[in-house]
Amino acid sequence: MKRLLLAATAAAGLLLSSASAWSADKLLNASYDVARELFVEINKAYVAEHPGVTIDQSHAGTSKQARSIVEGLAADVVTFNQVTDIDFLVKNGLVSDDWQKDFANNASPFYSLPSFLVRAGNPKNIKDWDDLVRDDVQVIFPNPKTSGNARYTYLAATAFAKEKFNNDDAKVKEFITKIFDHVPVFDTGGRAATTTFVERELGDVLITFESETYGVRKEFGEGNFEQVTPSVSLLAEFPVAIVDKVADANGSRDLAKSYLEFLYSPAGQKIEAVNGLRVHDEAVKAEFKANFPEVRLVTVEDVFGGWDKVQEEHFASGGLLDQIYGNR
Repeated sequence: MKRLLLAATAAAGLLLSSASAWSADKLLNASYDVARELFVEINKAYVAEHPGVTIDQSHAGTSKQARSIVEGLAADVVTFNQVTDIDFLVKNGLVSDDWQKDFANNASPFYSLPSFLVRAGNPKNIKDWDDLVRDDVQVIFPNPKTSGNARYTYLAATAFAKEKFNNDDAKVKEFITKIFDHVPVFDTGGRAATTTFVERELGDVLITFESETYGVRKEFGEGNFEQVTPSVSLLAEFPVAIVDKVADANGSRDLAKSYLEFLYSPAGQKIEAVNGLRVHDEAVKAEFKANFPEVRLVTVEDVFGGWDKVQEEHFASGGLLDQIYGNR
């Protein structure tokens, strides 16, 4: 099936030392796991406007992608789904520390949110985060250690629990632990989790980006799956950046900048909206308004005090995620 079998076209072993094989008419975009279909369309449209240009893709969980780039994956640009993974590249000298000033909306051309996908008829009557802790519900989402997608799920569920339990840390931790206990398998990335839910038919609910729930229903039929938007979710920005060290070595900086700017253009924004992503262009937003249910979105800054604090308290070694994830 196209959505589940589409492979990345760039080899993960491509090394920085091979930069001489590149030219200014070629880019490698390292992106998040469930963005394959999106960038097939984006790249086709961009190349149509820029004949002679080649855009190669690499897809995996963004934390894994960031580590691969540090280890030598020669990506000219990254289109990630989590700020902390680009900050990891900053700390390793690959991306400038003011990267969010290079493009609009803090370098996030589009956004999404953790949403639910259930089977036809919603047999377990799953409506909100509360339902995920019921003993009769199995939950599917990927490993937060390797997937930015899953980290947003973890943070969105935590934000809900903080409201529900009035910031009682013990009750919040117990709530999130119960959700994790109901996950039968932790895949490494969002697309593998989709495969587990759709093809292997494990679980009662898949938690993933709204854009992925939209794509699954579009491909496999709206009669087979239903999208459920929870009462509150977390704003999931999709940051982009030029990998300065690679782009400068390859002489591809101008092309990299042009490519990422295309994501903000009306043509790019329409492709993104068609693929279930929420965009900033007002005309495109109005055109696709009916596709996006109303939802109250909270932010990492408002709930958790920003990404630096999230990294320190939740995602660092020994942090809250480690305590909850345990030996799973």
